[in-house]
Amino acid sequence: MRTYEVMFIVRPDMADEDLEKLLSTLETQVSAAGGTVKNVERMGKRRLAYTVRKFHDGAYILLTVEGTGPAIHELERRLRVTEPVIKFLTVRVDQEHARIAKLKERRKPAAAPVETVAAGEDAAPVAPA
Repeated sequence: MRTYEVMFIVRPDMADEDLEKLLSTLETQVSAAGGTVKNVERMGKRRLAYTVRKFHDGAYILLTVEGTGPAIHELERRLRVTEPVIKFLTVRVDQEHARIAKLKERRKPAAAPVETVAAGEDAAPVAPA
């Protein structure tokens, strides 16, 4: 199973109950294809950077989905044919999470071994190799 983030923008004039119905339909389709929706984040209405299909504003939604390629392909197909969806973008994030975890592991300071000086030798500090 891979983790994906699917960001999509719906029409700003879409009613809340219609948006809830759309989200429940998408969640049902993902689960039917063998995936799971981990998180749904409604980011609210925002101004678009440029006009898309004669809209200047849109309601942003971010889905975090765990699933296989065919499940994501089906989700994208549904988004493409759904009329209220203005734009969408899917990004695979599991590789990025693994890379960040690896970098954090490397950056942890390793415990330096402390060498002691035996009695009778020079008392000069010995730097670890």
